[in-house]
Amino acid sequence: QVQLVESGGGLAQIGGSLRLSCVASGRSSNNKVMGWFRQAPGKEREFVAAISWGGGTTDYADSVKGRFTISRDQVKSTLSLQMSSLKPEDTAVYYCAARSAPWTSTSRLSDRYGSWGQGTQVTVSS
Repeated sequence: QVQLVESGGGLAQIGGSLRLSCVASGRSSNNKVMGWFRQAPGKEREFVAAISWGGGTTDYADSVKGRFTISRDQVKSTLSLQMSSLKPEDTAVYYCAARSAPWTSTSRLSDRYGSWGQGTQVTVSS
């Protein structure tokens, strides 16, 4: 069992920045892929970014490409999401997720992740 705990959410201005972190514990050594998803009110959960834990391969949703950067610290078992040039449409609850299956084209699919954090709210406004 993997436990994931997110932090770093909050209120940001349009064009501002925030950094989210997710600490993995438990059987975190089984993690092969970790990702960030988000869910805005009244909308379905959507893929934001993912990273292969061993090789560092990354993938981003088109809506965040060039503005968000996903990274991982293998020693600290920490996943991060640096968010810049924030827009109101980035407002959502952001979730950290992990899976033990290797990196594939399905890394964007939320139902392929077995472990989830509790979520952290990000609100972007003027």
